[in-house]
Amino acid sequence: MKTVRDTPDLKDKKILVRTDFDVPVENGKIRQSLRVQKQKPLIDQLVLAGSKVLLVAHISAIDSFSVIFGELEQLLGRKIIFIKTPEDIAGFLAGSKPLGLLENTRTWPGEKDNDQSLAQRLAQGFDFYINNDFAVCHREHASVVAITKLLSVYAGPLIVEEVKQLKRALTEPVQDKIVIMGGAKASTKVPVIKSFLRNAQAVLVGGIIANDILKARGQDVQQSIVDDDAEKLLAGVDLTDKRLWVPSDFVIDDGKFLDIGAESIGRFIGEIRTAKMIIWNGPMGMFEKDKFMVGTKAIAEAIVNSSAFSIIGGGDTISAVDQLGLLGKFSFVSTGGGAMLMFLGNQKLPGLDALGYYE
Repeated sequence: MKTVRDTPDLKDKKILVRTDFDVPVENGKIRQSLRVQKQKPLIDQLVLAGSKVLLVAHISAIDSFSVIFGELEQLLGRKIIFIKTPEDIAGFLAGSKPLGLLENTRTWPGEKDNDQSLAQRLAQGFDFYINNDFAVCHREHASVVAITKLLSVYAGPLIVEEVKQLKRALTEPVQDKIVIMGGAKASTKVPVIKSFLRNAQAVLVGGIIANDILKARGQDVQQSIVDDDAEKLLAGVDLTDKRLWVPSDFVIDDGKFLDIGAESIGRFIGEIRTAKMIIWNGPMGMFEKDKFMVGTKAIAEAIVNSSAFSIIGGGDTISAVDQLGLLGKFSFVSTGGGAMLMFLGNQKLPGLDALGYYE
């Protein structure tokens, strides 16, 4: 991939930057700002170099960036021009202010369809395009893929770092490497489990995917949540593989498995202590309630207290460890959820492909 280091002189250049402001919002306030913080270095670099920068991003929690616009300015430490429609971009480019943010791209017809006409509206007047949003690279959207057909393209430093660290997770020796998978969205996690059953000493599983595996093994999971298509999802997974660890006990409430139990915590921690590399995506239980946070807390503390190089990712995982005050103690925190899992599952990401990563 060509990176920002390969760009021509940045002074007076008009640059379209795919950035990541897809943050959780609660009561009109940003609840967790990691993704914004990780965008700041590139934004500072471009503005200080004399570029005119338009940030293009999406947000899922709310419809409009207007709700959190003041917070974004505070987090970035910069005045930003809010651009409500693609038709207003030309006015921004003609003005004197160096930094603008376009309204939520997911509100524009054609974004999710990778529409070339929307990409043309976005590209008009710019010298080149930088993608610094790893978390959206598993999406074939207009501001991620179609736009790359119209401008010279470069990978931002965040994408470079994400690829470097996640590639390391794939290439480190099998021995002493463990993977921890939890949470929901089993469809995104099964390819990772398949990949690492061949490429890790153990895969420790909690959350809904553990329920799916236990049910497939014939165990009664009571009223616990399971995927309707679990049998199809788990096709190709050797459920008898000794490297696949599932909980042996649970915290049960109203017939539902809502956290891993004390015995499982002990077994998992014992394995974590042997590891030199740990990859973790997904909490062990319904961490949103304190009484079901015990398993996730124990796993998080065991990882940060180990000597292993640790990689974590996924919105719920980040929220959980942030609540525990441990976010800064992991070796690398990926901004990707689905993108991280897709990369670790050895699947091709459209956004990285558009940047030339697979060439």
